[in-house]
Amino acid sequence: MQIVSKFRFVLPIWWGVLMMTIHAEELPQMSRANYQSVSGVTGNLNSIGSDTLNNLMTLWAEEFKKFYPNVNIQVEGKGSSTAPLALIEGTAQMAPMSRPMKAKEIDAFEKKFSYKPTEVHVAIDALAVYVHKDNPLKGLTMQQVDSIFSETRKMDGENLTEWSQLGIAAWKGQALSLFGRNSATGTYGFFQEHALAKGDFKASIKEQPGSSAVVQGVGEDLYAMGYSGIGYRTAKVRHLPLALDAESEFFEASYKNCLSGDYPLARFLIIYVNKKPSQPLDLLTLEFVKYSLSPQGQKVVEKDGYYPMPAELAAGIIEKLSK
Repeated sequence: MQIVSKFRFVLPIWWGVLMMTIHAEELPQMSRANYQSVSGVTGNLNSIGSDTLNNLMTLWAEEFKKFYPNVNIQVEGKGSSTAPLALIEGTAQMAPMSRPMKAKEIDAFEKKFSYKPTEVHVAIDALAVYVHKDNPLKGLTMQQVDSIFSETRKMDGENLTEWSQLGIAAWKGQALSLFGRNSATGTYGFFQEHALAKGDFKASIKEQPGSSAVVQGVGEDLYAMGYSGIGYRTAKVRHLPLALDAESEFFEASYKNCLSGDYPLARFLIIYVNKKPSQPLDLLTLEFVKYSLSPQGQKVVEKDGYYPMPAELAAGIIEKLSK
């Protein structure tokens, strides 16, 4: 079951741009009450899944325990691919992922429980293409992104291996040094699907076990480029504006551009939970999700470098989880 409301994400054509029917300037008018603790919340809560969400889940856990000191929360972030099995086996009540579950993962869950897992959107991320802070490149088209990172180049671009091919004549003969994530992660899968049109990555990409390691690698190499979540940006790198094609406008990975769908690599960050149909989510997990989507929880999202959920959408999610 997916949580939905009047806000819609759609996937135009093959690059999977996330669209939301909301204007960013309307956000200040939306507000909800702060989270308040309730009685009866006890026990252990386990989270297993996304590395991208690992720091955010940890920060939420620390703040949540201030409301419920006796609750024990464990957070493990080894990659989105570890989340579905943990939810199926019951070793975690929360399965954070930086990509939607694959059909086979949903089918495996449904085979055991006879219903689908519930997808809860908790934050908005812009998957960014990073370069060194002193790199003069102005931006990239999605075809260029594919041509840089993909071996198969399904967007029909030329093979881009040197910086001079991107218009930096002073770096003629200087090879692109590429950083990326490993295949266990949702960031790897999302980038492969939406930036490479499901093509194959180049073997020369230096795969990193964590999102921060990608950004760190790029920040230490003037000739490097890599992809990672917007929450991992540092002063040593900058993220490139992206355009759908050579005739289109370039857009920064800003909150406004993610909400409008103008930035091509926006995505939801997700927590999957096991909610029985027509029954409320178990109290401990429900309260954690309610806190994460509350004004306090969404301030943590912003503190961690990601973008908050629009308040009306967050309220609709909580309402559906409570039924």
